[in-house]
Amino acid sequence: MADWYEARRYDVLVVGAGGAGLRAAIAAAEAGVKVGLVCKSLLGKAHTVMAEGGIAAALGNVDAKDSWEVHFADTMRGGQRINDYRMVEIFAKEAPERVYELERWGGLFDRTPDGKILQRPFGAHTYRRLCHVGDRTGLELIRTLQDRAVHSGVEVLMEVTLSRLLKDGDRVAGAFGYRREDGRFIVIGAKAVILATGGWGKVYKVTSNSWECTGDGCAMAYEAGAELMDMEMVQFHPTGMVWPPGVRGILVTEAVRGEGGILRNAKGERFMQAYDPKKLELSSRDVVSRSIYKEVEAGRGSPHGGAFLDISHRGAEYIKKKLPSMYEQFLKLADVDITKGPMEVAPTIHYVMGGVRVAPGEGASTVPGLFAAGEVAAGLHGANRLGGNSLSDLVVFGKRAGEHAARYVKGLDRAPRIDDGQADEERRLLLRPFDSGNTENPYELHADLQEVMGTHAGIARTGDGLRAGLDKILSLQERAERMRAAGSPLYNPGWHACRDVRFMLTLCEAILRSAIERTESRGAHWRLDFPDQDAGWGRKNLVVRRGDAGMTVSTRPVPEMPSGLARLLEATA
Repeated sequence: MADWYEARRYDVLVVGAGGAGLRAAIAAAEAGVKVGLVCKSLLGKAHTVMAEGGIAAALGNVDAKDSWEVHFADTMRGGQRINDYRMVEIFAKEAPERVYELERWGGLFDRTPDGKILQRPFGAHTYRRLCHVGDRTGLELIRTLQDRAVHSGVEVLMEVTLSRLLKDGDRVAGAFGYRREDGRFIVIGAKAVILATGGWGKVYKVTSNSWECTGDGCAMAYEAGAELMDMEMVQFHPTGMVWPPGVRGILVTEAVRGEGGILRNAKGERFMQAYDPKKLELSSRDVVSRSIYKEVEAGRGSPHGGAFLDISHRGAEYIKKKLPSMYEQFLKLADVDITKGPMEVAPTIHYVMGGVRVAPGEGASTVPGLFAAGEVAAGLHGANRLGGNSLSDLVVFGKRAGEHAARYVKGLDRAPRIDDGQADEERRLLLRPFDSGNTENPYELHADLQEVMGTHAGIARTGDGLRAGLDKILSLQERAERMRAAGSPLYNPGWHACRDVRFMLTLCEAILRSAIERTESRGAHWRLDFPDQDAGWGRKNLVVRRGDAGMTVSTRPVPEMPSGLARLLEATA
């Protein structure tokens, strides 16, 4: 052990303290291993709190006909059948028990008159399936899990950024990073690492994601040799705030539409009747986002380039009870009273369906000892995530990743060794921006990469546009080698931004290369030059790997569904 870094050691290291990370940490600790939990921000500030509308689980409390089979079919159809059916089956079967578990641990939910957990409708769900706490469900989930984790003996390291996974041969040995406060370096030895770092919405300018969502975990996994999958699938939530400019992109929960909100264009027309006359505003997110885009392109958009979402007909008392956060958000940020008139909304980057490729029931990546759960992991959602499935994803697969990581640790014949050479190499990379010859501003590079992604990899894509975007990202990667940070590592957000930009540029390249390869339109991936689905592409996932010559993209067959599960899709169509 060197004297220039702080050293920690755990059996299982969990990176990220959102819903997936907390649930994984709880499961690993309850399995009897020593667990460390690292978060980039403060405990309780995870992006999971932004999941407002509810957690999807087929409890059947409101619609008795609901079942795991229907939830399975809805999720597979929503993902355009490139999901891993095995993950979807596990998810649909286990989501109800994870919700009841939260309730046993003290989680509060809105109730039916007879005292059961209340469930609301959401886009592309056949039945009313979302268990909720007003429109603050994610906040309640984090509160519940955080309390449980702390009392499970999990050791928490806050405001620590990890920037590299350390390896012993082929397997993971821990991670390297620094304390954000003063730049002190830290090496954490671990027999297994669970990534629960969320998404990378900050590669786009207009996003519902918070500052932490720069894709650190996914990029670290890629650099460590893990395979990524479905990286072209980036979800635009149909309804983000539009005005004023300072709040553009902030989420307007799907619960507004679930509680009866109506979308209208500048002419006052309920335009979803033309795009999905059956499901209307509760169509899947990809369909609603494209519909708003088409209305704007046709000249029927709202004054600031979106559409009008109106819930005022439900009455002030109902709105303030069911949607308290939305009422306060618009009143304080936009000076709009949603009990009296419409909101102006437009699509915003919200979620990524792609990420680290994992074994369906275990969360194990293709690198031994490295696991992933939640948004950073691919496979469950396919080409499009249904609203509410994210929170149940976190607790179902967070638990499984924690259990399997603990089992992996107990099966090792020796602890992996820390290589100080790898740590020193990362230290030099992190400190490079302080070299006097560097000239590039990381904030300008971040703004540039966001402009590239918004222009070339937005809702509507073309092959020429994607290729032009890739060329620009590769050029920005060259410029990133010369990023400059002034001062010292002490209280220096400009220095932090340098590593964030490197991670984001890697993921931008993966998104663009994958989007170029998928020559069809499917779910969130809409190619104007290939506007239809291609049956051949419906049997393929795209896998990204790091090779000697750089990033490669190849196809992988979608696992074939057994006939019994396939029949569920037809039976519930």
